[in-house]
Amino acid sequence: EVQLQASGGGSVQAGESLSLSCAASGFSVNDYAIGWFRQAAGKEREAVSLMMSWDDSTYYTDSVKGRFTISSDHYKNTVTLKMTDLRPEDTAVYYCAAGPVGTIRYANPINYKYTVWGQGTLVTVSS
Repeated sequence: EVQLQASGGGSVQAGESLSLSCAASGFSVNDYAIGWFRQAAGKEREAVSLMMSWDDSTYYTDSVKGRFTISSDHYKNTVTLKMTDLRPEDTAVYYCAAGPVGTIRYANPINYKYTVWGQGTLVTVSS
């Protein structure tokens, strides 16, 4: 069965770091666009960081550029989001998600439809 399991959330102080992990099963991360979304209370869900492992294309929302780094490990079939210099505005439930790739491949992973979702992990950043 195609599944994603997110983990690594927690409570930290502003300026600290935290890493989130996403374990994929039932499919290879090399065959999907994959990454992280987040949703803060009262706000719309937004794409945070996405990637395509076959060409190392990445997407970062403006607010996390220079602070977050996404990476994948094909052999472990995992995706990691390293978050540094965390801010209170980063507080949200973070979801790992993936979108299947067919014959058409986009240059930017933001263009894929993300249909496989993990359960989410809460990140709380206090000031």
